[in-house]
Amino acid sequence: MKKFLQNLCNIRLVMTLVMGISSGMPLLITITLMQAWAKEAGVDLKTIGLMSLVGLPYTIKFLWSPLFDRFTIPFLGRRRGWLVITQFCLFLAIVLMGYSKPEQGSFQISYFVISAALLAFFSASQDIVIDAYRREDLKTLELGIGSSYYIYGYRIGMILSSSGGLILSDYMSWKLVFMVLAGFMVIMMGLTLAYKEPKLEQEPPKNFRESVIDPFIDYFKRDKAILILTFILLYKLGDTMASAISTPFYLEIGYTKTEIGSVVKLFGFWATIIGSFLGGSLILKYGIRRSLWWFGFLQMASTAGFALLAIAGKHIPLLAGVIAFENLSAGMGTAAFVAFMASMTNKKYTATQYALLSSLMGVPRVLVASLTGFMAQYLGWFYFFVSCTLVAIPGMLLLLKFRDKNEDELLESASSQLRSSEL
Repeated sequence: MKKFLQNLCNIRLVMTLVMGISSGMPLLITITLMQAWAKEAGVDLKTIGLMSLVGLPYTIKFLWSPLFDRFTIPFLGRRRGWLVITQFCLFLAIVLMGYSKPEQGSFQISYFVISAALLAFFSASQDIVIDAYRREDLKTLELGIGSSYYIYGYRIGMILSSSGGLILSDYMSWKLVFMVLAGFMVIMMGLTLAYKEPKLEQEPPKNFRESVIDPFIDYFKRDKAILILTFILLYKLGDTMASAISTPFYLEIGYTKTEIGSVVKLFGFWATIIGSFLGGSLILKYGIRRSLWWFGFLQMASTAGFALLAIAGKHIPLLAGVIAFENLSAGMGTAAFVAFMASMTNKKYTATQYALLSSLMGVPRVLVASLTGFMAQYLGWFYFFVSCTLVAIPGMLLLLKFRDKNEDELLESASSQLRSSEL
């Protein structure tokens, strides 16, 4: 038991948790806080929906990810050096966004959006480095449990920025809220500097072909590579669309920012943690492919719960129930999804290949989510959430294509890592 606990608390896993916090913080600044500030400043719903486009860097980050595989920062190392640089840039971007004043008209709204886009760019860049760092620092048998630690940290970071930011905004100006969040990035930089550079197991790319072309050739030589990319793109589409514009929805039906921060964010956090643990347990027993079916149906049901909220109006117990179910189902699927993608990367091209896969996860959150404001405006909240429920069906149907032996082996490889990590 003592050795088991030591394995769960080793420094590699602890730093994976810390990096998850650093990665999760900036994301909801450009979603939850940006939407809340814009709504409070009187920006119309369609414009708020279009603001989701600031997250475009998350969907195309594979375009510059080869830089992080190819070049090494002197003294600090290839992974740690780039991580410190992106965290410092995030600090500056958060401060810059805090000085915007969207309530003062179109010019300030443009400044608000541009600073948020810069924040998203450096956040996406940090994610590239952290994903590669985690893949190279953790032992192979730690990938599964490491994914859970990363998700826990990611959720903590999201809570700090979204729930913490919303609650603080009821008691101080938005500018001060953003200065507080910028201070957290300084702490993250300090922890990164205090940790070590991952051990280099393979020679990094030495030229343009090895850093830009070979990672994609290596991936696309795999059987049904495009089908797997399509599945990653579509599987969480409906769930992502529903959550993309949820903050204006909560505000419109009468919830205060403190209620949103307390119930939606904090209460939802614990549901996600439980969901991650429960999901990992089910995957260990039944395998990834079967679990993906169950988790997909649960995601659809949880999205339908928002349609129920649209009918009921402000009702805190019902809100708590819907949020708990939604976060529980999301947590169950994410741990398997992250481990699945990590298992498909070649360590020589970790940053590039993982960025390619995770970029597709971000497409619905950015490109499709940018249309959600128009959809909600013209359909109404109830029919909007019904549409989000139905749009998840194509991703579910793609699971039918994962029936042959090769695909089962590919999907089960991630599951075997999860099993091994618990031994």
